[in-house]
Amino acid sequence: MDNSLLQILLYLVCLLALVRPLGGYMARVYADEPVVLGRFIKPLESLMYRLCGVNPHDDMRWRDYAMALLVFNALGLVAVFALQSLQAYLPLNPENRLGVSADSAFNTAVSFVTNTNWQGYGGETTMSYLTQMLGLGVQNFMSAATGMAVLLALIRGFTRRGSDCIGNFWVDLTRSVLYILLPLSLVLALALVGQGVVQTFEPYQKVPLLETVHYEQQKQGADGLALTTTQGQPKMEKVAVDQQTVALGPVASQVAIKQLGTNGGGFFNSNSAHPLENPTPLSNFLEMLAILLIPAALCYSFGVMVGDTRQGYAILAAMTLVLVGLIAVAVMAEQAGNPALVALGTESLATAGQPGGNMEGKELRFGITNSALWAVVTTAASNGSVNAMHDSFTPLGGLIPLWLIQLGEVIFGGVGSGLYGMLMFAVVAVFVSGLMIGRTPEYLGKKIEAYEMKMAALVILIPPLLALGGTALAVICDAGRIGVANPGAHGFSEVLYALSSAANNNGSAFAGLAANTPFYNILLGLVMLLARFGLILPILAIAGSLAEKKTVPVGPGTLPTHTPLFVALLIGVVLMVGALTFVPALALGPVVEHLQMTAEEQNHGQ
Repeated sequence: MDNSLLQILLYLVCLLALVRPLGGYMARVYADEPVVLGRFIKPLESLMYRLCGVNPHDDMRWRDYAMALLVFNALGLVAVFALQSLQAYLPLNPENRLGVSADSAFNTAVSFVTNTNWQGYGGETTMSYLTQMLGLGVQNFMSAATGMAVLLALIRGFTRRGSDCIGNFWVDLTRSVLYILLPLSLVLALALVGQGVVQTFEPYQKVPLLETVHYEQQKQGADGLALTTTQGQPKMEKVAVDQQTVALGPVASQVAIKQLGTNGGGFFNSNSAHPLENPTPLSNFLEMLAILLIPAALCYSFGVMVGDTRQGYAILAAMTLVLVGLIAVAVMAEQAGNPALVALGTESLATAGQPGGNMEGKELRFGITNSALWAVVTTAASNGSVNAMHDSFTPLGGLIPLWLIQLGEVIFGGVGSGLYGMLMFAVVAVFVSGLMIGRTPEYLGKKIEAYEMKMAALVILIPPLLALGGTALAVICDAGRIGVANPGAHGFSEVLYALSSAANNNGSAFAGLAANTPFYNILLGLVMLLARFGLILPILAIAGSLAEKKTVPVGPGTLPTHTPLFVALLIGVVLMVGALTFVPALALGPVVEHLQMTAEEQNHGQ
């Protein structure tokens, strides 16, 4: 336990130590103040504006900002879909991968454009190098920068007075990529290569096995169909395997931005559990640090940009307190393991639980603590990467990442999207407090009125509606139920996790659900689209409305929004909304499964 505490503490200390330097740097970038990298990047930035015909000094109304954002992301969706469909005819395809089916290509294109990175395919067996880089890798940058741009627009809504403009989308997008995402990705990619993460354009390599493997398999005819005997029994053939194909590719460059941009889509099917994508404990630590680095630092950037760093620290404190509590629950649940399992032949240990904790579905090089910590971190952020199989977690260990997603991806959340989601909860919190004291609620000097509350309500309610509605549809349809690998409560949890992940743009999977079918590809794709842009539009509408308002002077009835009291109020609102919305569904899945597990323990003891 002491070792586990040390690992968690080291992670949190390193993360929080980087908040102020990176957050301050990002605030200077967005304020167009001089930065160290400016002398190298500024000429490139200016050149891009000229080539694209963008005037960086133009300001946009919120509707124009939204239209530019929608058009840009629509073009990205079409580009990724086309690359997948046509990859058989395009270069950088050493393994001769065929075009991806239309429903899978649609799902993947939507997934990467919306910063979800849900993967219903195996990367190394489906995508060419060109598709991975030009399609998926590029969208990892662009979808992350889109979320950061929306956050900037919302911050300007709070800081501007009597204005009908909230900034320039093209400038916000460009600066996010050139000054923040690209430099950080370059540094992280080089560090990962040093740890053994592969980065090459060489074709897959065949390597000899230390021992020849012998097994039997059913024989196939020339048409690829399985052969049987005249009695209807399968015809078997002996097979000897003395070599293995090792998948390679430009992995490190994609892993870096998938983590920094809270995307999460892995180059390989097993994602960050793959030894060529995450080979060592140090690479695991660096990738976990990268997942929350920008979302945490943006809290400080927010404080700087609104002129009161205490506001940023208050948001950061609320996020951190919830994160730490849920990390503790997940780690303890996995270390306790299944109480119904005991060491073979040691009935006296029946009350001691599973020896060594629950190591099922986990990599030995990471262990229980780093597996559970990763699961909490990746679902706190809008990041779908995994280094262990969530489907193999204990019921309570699996409930924590599922509930973190369902809270709305606001406990740090995605780059930009997590903070603007948390700010909507802050708006609700001050509105509730305003009702309690009989005063018009204010946040950062702006009155929160009916219009802002309506838009904030949409932001908070759309993801649960999509998650629960989609889950209901999946479990009542034959096409939805046929993909469930496990019966009962666990199977329900698999479906609920998938729809919750899509509805909150997370992308991680419980696994155990055969989701690469036309039904799930289309359903999850539509949910991801509505969850991303159905929230962005109300956020921008709020930004436009706030920018037009004048600042209200602080008065005796103004609720301070930087105090421990407000932090507690904010946490309470987030947890209450999550609990009231999802507890009934969770009761049908992980909670029931936990009760079944403890009942098995009691039966074993008797």
